[in-house]
Amino acid sequence: MSTFRNPFAAAAVALVLSACGPQAQPPEAPPAETPSQPSPDTAGSTLPRELDPLFAQAAQEFNVPVELLKAVSYAETRWQMVRGEAEFPGQQPAFGLMALRGEDLEQGAALAGVTAEAARTDALSNLRAGAARLSQLATDANVERGDLAAWAPVVAELSGITQPEAQAEHVHRSVYAVLNEGAVELNQDGSVAVSLEPVKVEAKFARPQVRAMAAGPDYASSIWRAAPSGNYGARTSGAAGDPSMIIIHTCEGSYGSCWSWLTNSASGVSAHYVVNESGSEISQLVREANRAYHIGAYYDCSLNGSKECWLNGTQSNHFTIGIEHGGYASQSSFPAGQIDASAKLSCDIARDNAIVKDSYHIVAHGKLQPATRTDPGPNWPWSTYLSKVNSYCGTATPTGQIIIDSNSANNDASKARFSLTGSWSDGYSAGYYGSGYYYAATEAISAPATFEFYLPTAQTRTIDAWWVAGTNRSTTAPFIAYNAAGSEVGRVSVNQQTNGGKWVQLGTYSFSAGWNKVQLSRWTTPGYVVMADAVRVR
Repeated sequence: MSTFRNPFAAAAVALVLSACGPQAQPPEAPPAETPSQPSPDTAGSTLPRELDPLFAQAAQEFNVPVELLKAVSYAETRWQMVRGEAEFPGQQPAFGLMALRGEDLEQGAALAGVTAEAARTDALSNLRAGAARLSQLATDANVERGDLAAWAPVVAELSGITQPEAQAEHVHRSVYAVLNEGAVELNQDGSVAVSLEPVKVEAKFARPQVRAMAAGPDYASSIWRAAPSGNYGARTSGAAGDPSMIIIHTCEGSYGSCWSWLTNSASGVSAHYVVNESGSEISQLVREANRAYHIGAYYDCSLNGSKECWLNGTQSNHFTIGIEHGGYASQSSFPAGQIDASAKLSCDIARDNAIVKDSYHIVAHGKLQPATRTDPGPNWPWSTYLSKVNSYCGTATPTGQIIIDSNSANNDASKARFSLTGSWSDGYSAGYYGSGYYYAATEAISAPATFEFYLPTAQTRTIDAWWVAGTNRSTTAPFIAYNAAGSEVGRVSVNQQTNGGKWVQLGTYSFSAGWNKVQLSRWTTPGYVVMADAVRVR
């Protein structure tokens, strides 16, 4: 049997030192870009289009109900191949469709006869390792394998959650809830990747305690689950202690395992809020007036568009409010309900604390702590998220304005899209818009970056561009505008060595109905790079 059950339960001292105190070291600034080839994909995971046969194979091989295997996977990862990353120091990273961690992964891989690396990166190997580990735990617990309800204690043990209330929530409201309700995941072409037909079953496990749950003291739509006093502290007096930023995190695990660990005195860390995967529940753990220990970095404004530089050197917990989200930085998408619920929460926090509702004051954990964190990951829909925050707060983006980011996950696909031709590299130096940018060497070839936008009627629009300035940037970067018929309607050359980290007007042009575009060409004076970050249409 495993001696390390809670995925967050290790190195408690390291947690405290990293997340809350002056011992934390400032993150390293990313290096300046030089012309190079794109970095290879580091995800290291494979996900077939049809998962149902893989679930069936693994379940049959290890005598685990296939419905249960699917339900556990859905509750943990929403049927995504996650790549383990750390959120809390000492946390065992989760991998694959089953979110296997630590000894569960090692033992499951050994029982399935696959390497631990295969169990981390290959869908079938991960499912077989998960099924093998579930089977072993069922044998140890003398589970009647044909009785789905009897598997509940095994489900609780594999989750790694040790807090009884969180265990009960995970079993009844996550795994067995999806068993009862069913679920389906479609491929982009509409074909079925994996499906779970509803199975009416009541888990043989203690139900969540029936009691009135107090509302969060700062957000009425949350549940108050107070973190112990050792997991947070008082804010410093003075302006540096006033909340001025919201930090977006992913738990690198499920909602239940996240809030239960952050309310465990052994962890020494916390966040102000945790949002569940569907957006149906939010837990408040720390008062907004107090300092949760959720980010282990001193503030460096060069990582954040040179904004609020007077805070440089201040431990970031002092002036931030942290929101954790059930899920993973490596997941390919986030549930719409979770994004919506989180945006309502961020609006409330920003309104109550007079926080500016933009990309410099509602920021990614990984943006302020890039040396060791990447969450919430490249697919967090920043444009949609910030638009929702501002909409709920009554400060939405002006009607008709369109922003096309170089990260397609940030774009509203119905009216904005981005593409590259030729070889470009991705970059993340300070001052970018949205989620990074792309750059490429100038040479006698167009091979452009293309920012497309949809207009329902012919209109005259003003075009702005955003880039990260630097000494190796082109002073004659060519932006060319085309209408929906493909006819050029304007062009301008700009100096990308200056005016970085802000919108710069390119010109006002007449566009037609349909998909128009602005292209950044590379065909200009050699020896430099051009920067494709974001374009705004207004």
